[in-house]
Amino acid sequence: MKKQSDLSRLFGYAGSFKYLTISSWILSAISALVALLPFVYIWKIIKEVLEAAPNYGGAQNLAHNGWMAVAFAGLSMLVYIGALMSSHIAAFRVASNIRSQAMHHIVTLPLGFMDSFGSGKLRKIVNESSAATETYLAHQLPDRAGAITTPVGMLALLLVFDWRLGLLSLIPIVLAFILMTAMTGAKMRTRMKEYQDALGQMSNEAVEYVRGIPIVKTFGQSVFSFKRFKAAIDNYEKWVISYTKQLRLPMMFYTTAINAVFAVLIAAALVITQNGVSDTFLLNLLFYIIFTPIISVTLTKIMFSSENEMIVADALERIDSVMTLEPMPEPKRYLHPKDNSVVLEDVSFRYRSSKANALDHVSLRINPGEHIAFVGPSGGGKTTLASVIARFWDVDSGKIMLGGVNVKDIPKEALMNTISFVFQDSRLLKTSIFENVRISKPNASREEVLKALEAAQCGDIIEKMPNGIDTVIGTKGVYLSGGEQHRIAIARVMLKNTPIIILDEATAFADPDNEFKVQAAFKALSIGKTVIMIAHRLSTMTGADKIFVLKNGHIEECDGHEELLQKDGLYTHMWREYNRAAKWKVGVKNELA
Repeated sequence: MKKQSDLSRLFGYAGSFKYLTISSWILSAISALVALLPFVYIWKIIKEVLEAAPNYGGAQNLAHNGWMAVAFAGLSMLVYIGALMSSHIAAFRVASNIRSQAMHHIVTLPLGFMDSFGSGKLRKIVNESSAATETYLAHQLPDRAGAITTPVGMLALLLVFDWRLGLLSLIPIVLAFILMTAMTGAKMRTRMKEYQDALGQMSNEAVEYVRGIPIVKTFGQSVFSFKRFKAAIDNYEKWVISYTKQLRLPMMFYTTAINAVFAVLIAAALVITQNGVSDTFLLNLLFYIIFTPIISVTLTKIMFSSENEMIVADALERIDSVMTLEPMPEPKRYLHPKDNSVVLEDVSFRYRSSKANALDHVSLRINPGEHIAFVGPSGGGKTTLASVIARFWDVDSGKIMLGGVNVKDIPKEALMNTISFVFQDSRLLKTSIFENVRISKPNASREEVLKALEAAQCGDIIEKMPNGIDTVIGTKGVYLSGGEQHRIAIARVMLKNTPIIILDEATAFADPDNEFKVQAAFKALSIGKTVIMIAHRLSTMTGADKIFVLKNGHIEECDGHEELLQKDGLYTHMWREYNRAAKWKVGVKNELA
């Protein structure tokens, strides 16, 4: 199958607006040709002045020729403005459609996609890649049409007045064109991709670094503790320096050649006029010296449009990297859970970037209304197991049943109304507390939101806010602590009132006071619900009906807290280590006191 050209693909996003793009090319070409006419009148002015010298009063048509030059220059500008208006309207529509289609596709992808892809990288692709196409269509393509048309008209003018000077003028032009081709060839396309990769990696790491600043402050780490961010900056620096050095000589020779036309003309004039100079030759020489600087502008436009074409090609490839990702398959039949039980049958799952299974033949059963816990060493599969239950990812093998129905047969909306998730890193939007809570149930009344906030132990948060629940978070110095954000997130889940709740390390960074209130909110939230908890603080899990101990993607043990301690297995070892660490912290505090 023949690969579609980049321009054809852009036209696909433009729809009927592609005709505006084509119109912009035609108008730009007309503008370029009209822009050459003032030089013809300048030639007439010079000719009349030379013929009238020294009796300059005899030059009767100077004003007429001057106004004609101005008129054609103005007409060229007006036509070019029309070209840019047409190209900009089409370019804005293309960029808008790319963003719209990309976002519509992203919402169909698995919910875990954002964590694996990187939000900084995704933001750069959606925003900056679409913006690159906008610049190309709005400016570069019309300019290229004019830049291609200009040499045609120039060639005619160069050869009409004095073919000898015209041919000599072409020598540096041809040399500059050869150098330009060397700088914008296939090798440079590869280099441009490397540049965009380095820039994208640095952007992604920058976003992740900024998000991690609270942890840096909490644990007193230096900014260089984020080695990946520093490595991304160093990699970008090395690439840019290498790229600059590689193009230094070609660019120097190109600039010299493109600006050397007048030097060639003067040298030629000295040779040709050895036996005397005629008024006609002097007239043509002056005209060529005035006229040929257009060549440098024209070739520079072509060079930049070629460079931007490589940027657009790379941008479309990056957009494809998102658009070609497989969306979450829609159910072939729509079924709804009969109750809030959770059953996993021989489930295995592996992240695409990993060689080993994150979950390996996991089977478990959670009865309706049970409160269970996932514990185990870091990397054991706790969060992954909770994620596949909520269908953030589809499992590679096995089945996940919610209320007796395969999770793949539950419509997305029904699934989201069945499971709620409280993350370790609760994220709130830059809007009012009321809207932050109501986002889980858009048609909820003010009374329902207030009731959810009260049940989530958020009374003290609302009291200190200047505008109560209408206070906008993130403006005028209004910010919430991690524990307070967790309680707002819990209020959101309470308002949604789903039968299954997953709590992922929800008290990891809470201070003692906030942890007490968060736990109280959990207690109210959990009534009559199936609850799945993930935490490293084993003391918060002792009241669970069942505790599943995971290691390397397997369930090592499963039972109640007391029963697991009697088995002297992995959980017992973890419990001892946890208590030893807790006593060590107490001992250190006493010594400091």
